[in-house]
Amino acid sequence: MGTMTPNMIGAYGEWAAQTMPDPARLSFRQPMFTNVEAWRAVARARYRETLLAPGGAATPLAVVQHQLEFDGLSMEHLQWQLPYGPPTEALLLKPAGATGKLPGIVGLHDHGGNKYFGLRKITRMSKDPHPAMLRHQQHYYGGVAWANELARRGYVVLVHDTFTFGSRRMRLADLPANIRNNLVETNPEAADEIQRYNQFAGNHEHLIAKSLFSAGMTWPGVFVFDDQRAVDYLASRPDVDATRIGCGGLSGGGLRTVMLTGADERIRCSCCVGMMTTWRDYLLNKCYTHTWMCYVPGLPRDLDYPEVLGLGAPNPVLVLNNRQDALFTLPEMERADRILTEVYKKAGAPERYRATFYDGPHKFDREMQKEAFAWFDRWLKS
Repeated sequence: MGTMTPNMIGAYGEWAAQTMPDPARLSFRQPMFTNVEAWRAVARARYRETLLAPGGAATPLAVVQHQLEFDGLSMEHLQWQLPYGPPTEALLLKPAGATGKLPGIVGLHDHGGNKYFGLRKITRMSKDPHPAMLRHQQHYYGGVAWANELARRGYVVLVHDTFTFGSRRMRLADLPANIRNNLVETNPEAADEIQRYNQFAGNHEHLIAKSLFSAGMTWPGVFVFDDQRAVDYLASRPDVDATRIGCGGLSGGGLRTVMLTGADERIRCSCCVGMMTTWRDYLLNKCYTHTWMCYVPGLPRDLDYPEVLGLGAPNPVLVLNNRQDALFTLPEMERADRILTEVYKKAGAPERYRATFYDGPHKFDREMQKEAFAWFDRWLKS
């Protein structure tokens, strides 16, 4: 055996990597696929099948908790009940005084190791947001709430808590005492309730994933279901043009952008930030930097990770990367770019795909937001 490059499964890494065909079986890069519409019908059906999403889809009946104006925006604090779990809280933002139908964006919040919060990570509803959210926005978003920034440009932006975050988070009281105590006591020195909860939630992820697998579901399948119900609601509103709906987000929100774009033909424009690589990168190099939310068993043999986002082709897709992002390796980020470039070129729409590499660590700062917002303007406002 030749020299082995260290990887997550040691001597088994090379063997495991070779089990994934490149191109994958249903890749649009395969010579047998020539028509993008025919390919997408087959590949999207297979992708939806592997997601193993829950049933019970219906447009949620949203209840307005309260309305307010802040930051030049009209806001509706919403709540709806899905077929499972606690009620979902959401925030809808649009320019104050706006009339007529506007393009809509589903703003997908990040993971960030913080499940105590969801929608509040990328929105701001008052002059004195929670200090933890100010720090979060300073660290990842250049000190701004990007959903507010985008809404002011003439969009109806909907941000909702997804499965296991914010209003949808797990409650300790609902867990068996031995599991609850084992998880909470891992760090009795944690400074406050939020820090203790987030430590518990991180340690609890593998148990959630195993439980979902035992139920014949996947974690991506559950949050795609959650996110599609948000699309349902957004598309149902009289102030939204349902033919001009986009989505975007950083990190866990970028992951959700990939998965939602792959699953839902109503997403006409996407922006994935800080979450683009290949299954090979997860397999060999970086699974330890990622949540259990990434994985769809069986899918890598049919579609590489960037090709899930490519299921949106020829709808426009923007990918924003950071060269020093410790969550990925640069060679695999670059390989993902080559894959998507090839997909869009073969689809006859090379101008509808773009990837930009920025210097710096994992982030969606103001410079990146400027490019993302211009991308949405170009494709959803024309």
